[in-house]
Amino acid sequence: MLDKEQFLREYNIEEIEFEEAEISWKELEAIYEDYEKREDKLRGLGKDFVDEYLYDIERAGIHSYRYRTKAPGHLIEKIIRKRRENMEKFAEIDRTNYYKYCTDLIGIRVFFLYREDWIYFHNYITSVFENDPLLYVEDRLRDFDEDEAHFYIAERPKVYKRSGDSKIYDEKLIDIRADGIYRSLHYIIKYKGYYVEIQGRTLFEEGWSEVDHDIVYPYFQDDVDLKDFSGLLNRLSGMADEMSSYFRRIKQKKEESKWKE
Repeated sequence: MLDKEQFLREYNIEEIEFEEAEISWKELEAIYEDYEKREDKLRGLGKDFVDEYLYDIERAGIHSYRYRTKAPGHLIEKIIRKRRENMEKFAEIDRTNYYKYCTDLIGIRVFFLYREDWIYFHNYITSVFENDPLLYVEDRLRDFDEDEAHFYIAERPKVYKRSGDSKIYDEKLIDIRADGIYRSLHYIIKYKGYYVEIQGRTLFEEGWSEVDHDIVYPYFQDDVDLKDFSGLLNRLSGMADEMSSYFRRIKQKKEESKWKE
């Protein structure tokens, strides 16, 4: 059983913020307990997914990958936060349907050495899963496909890019969203009755993101000092990304020149 005071303190949630979510603690406890029962199954589904689709990393067009299931406490924190941010969208979430709303209970990260290599993974994932805009989910509850054998891309693939990034993405293939510091590809796959969220990043971007998530996001986003240091690390990782791509281009030009001699 969750201890409310301890939970709010751990996740840096004020009592007034919890009240603004307008969901009972009893309901959150019920969601927590139901999710704990499902977690082993979800972990197995994550393993099935990577074994079937990502184990051969060269075929998938990636450098490496890792996967996880969402921690129960993080699920409850997210429900509180999402209801505060968008009550209308999450008004009906409860113990019977939360897995239809939450698309990241199973999360997979795929990594690239170079930013521009995103296209190889995109071409791969959209070839092994149906990518029909008519299937994209608008209403998380009413559009949920109960057919566990139907695997498909459930939202238009999107990318968050930094301001000033070179134009490496094709807007005909992917929804491009500007973000000051965040750079990541996102795919939502409907798989065996649940959603799987895939995020694609470079290794440098992942390093910054993990440090930022551990220290800043989402509980200390208003701390000026922490945000400043995270921003500095973010700029350094962005420079490393740019340099690695430039480094490869130099090598390619040298190889081309060698063959012409």
